[in-house]
Amino acid sequence: MRKIVVVLLLITLLIISFKFFDKNKVKLNNQATDQANLEESQNGLTANLHTLAIESLKKGSYLGSNIIIEQTLDPGSNYQRYIASYKSEGLKIYALLTVPNGVKPKSGWPVVIFNHGYIPPAEYRTTERYIAYTDGFSRSGYIVFRSDYRGHGSSQGEASGGYGSNNYTIDILNAVASMKKFKDADPKRIGMWGHSMGGFITLRNMVVNRDVKAGVIWAGVVASYSDLLNNWRRRTFTPPPGIPSRALSWRQSLVDQYGEPEENPDFWNTISANFYLKDISGPIQLHHGTADVSVPVLFSDKLEKQMKTANKKVELYLYEGDDHNISNNFNIAMQRSIEFFDKYLK
Repeated sequence: MRKIVVVLLLITLLIISFKFFDKNKVKLNNQATDQANLEESQNGLTANLHTLAIESLKKGSYLGSNIIIEQTLDPGSNYQRYIASYKSEGLKIYALLTVPNGVKPKSGWPVVIFNHGYIPPAEYRTTERYIAYTDGFSRSGYIVFRSDYRGHGSSQGEASGGYGSNNYTIDILNAVASMKKFKDADPKRIGMWGHSMGGFITLRNMVVNRDVKAGVIWAGVVASYSDLLNNWRRRTFTPPPGIPSRALSWRQSLVDQYGEPEENPDFWNTISANFYLKDISGPIQLHHGTADVSVPVLFSDKLEKQMKTANKKVELYLYEGDDHNISNNFNIAMQRSIEFFDKYLK
């Protein structure tokens, strides 16, 4: 009888032990499966980033190239003028380049990367428009580098628009990388100026690229994509011929694919530089005319508040009754812009 009891106890212990180890085996298998699922999810998220996403821009490689002098232009008052070129994603991009006269500082001249606003690509010329703007910075001892963007003037590639594609932003990321290699430039003293669409490009560059130490934006399209959809309808705008249809239909294309911002805020936030201000590379100075009919003054006002909420340095100057180009207050706006760059770059 005693032998039977011992045998039964041994069998019971074996069954309990089997269940215990089997349970732990399942647990370990589940952990392995969960980790695999997590990694798959993370990899999928990375792979499925929209091309407009800020994180997508951050993962890119922007090596630029050596800057080539293509043509020497008539000099300015105290600086030399050139048409230059550099490479962006294999494309040859042209640019206006100015270099101060005089004794170059030991570390090189400070730089202003100049991002122009919207100009019909077919009408764009490297040496036209924004002349007074570039001259102000050039006369003040800065190298100025004004990219033509792809598809503008003689630049290779297609003009895909500034808002439905990151292409222009990428051209400027490569412009910065190229300028860091330029023999006369100080790679540690690079600022960025942008007007209108160029302001949009400037803000995106500054949340991606730590090399830009300060930014000045005039009448900038500096709003989130949600605001671009809901608070920026240029009803009187008639697009000129020659612009690809997808460059004009980005709003509807994104809404069709991802829904309205209120329905899918997570996606719309991922493509908006405004939600990455914690990463901004330096202080920003904003200028906006209150009578601007092209870009709402609300955009600059809102960005100032967002910068302050993120504990970042920002200045905002509003010009009562002034237009999109701040024509009536041009001189004071230029003086403030130069003084701002002097403060943070010199």
